[in-house]
Amino acid sequence: MADEVTIAVLVNRTKQSLFTLDERVDLLNASVAHLANVKVDVFEGLLVDWCRAHGVKHVIKGLRAVSDFDYELQMAQLNFRLAEVETAFVSTNPQYSYLSSSMVKEIAQYGGDVSALVPDVVRLALLKKFGAAKEA
Repeated sequence: MADEVTIAVLVNRTKQSLFTLDERVDLLNASVAHLANVKVDVFEGLLVDWCRAHGVKHVIKGLRAVSDFDYELQMAQLNFRLAEVETAFVSTNPQYSYLSSSMVKEIAQYGGDVSALVPDVVRLALLKKFGAAKEA
């Protein structure tokens, strides 16, 4: 699909994240370290501004459900209108379509096993964050 992929992490000041921005970036970098053509970058503001600044003309968005599509389609059309940035949608593997970060955090918070749901580096960070000194 592409020679290089950048995971663009939004600085969203309206959202309370479990992990700090630096922690999220570190977890992403560790999760994709084995992929030579994938990098992680951070942006604040509009995605189209980040795209313009980096010469990006194509964005890939993952969709879990129809409800995701409704919102993302509007964003894609607006992004094209603002900066001629094309958006491609990729549907998730049905094996993961029910997952959300909220659900994973809740499972981890109550000591549930998330090893099949997230990369191991994320599982370990969740254990540390919730103070669970279980098997690491």
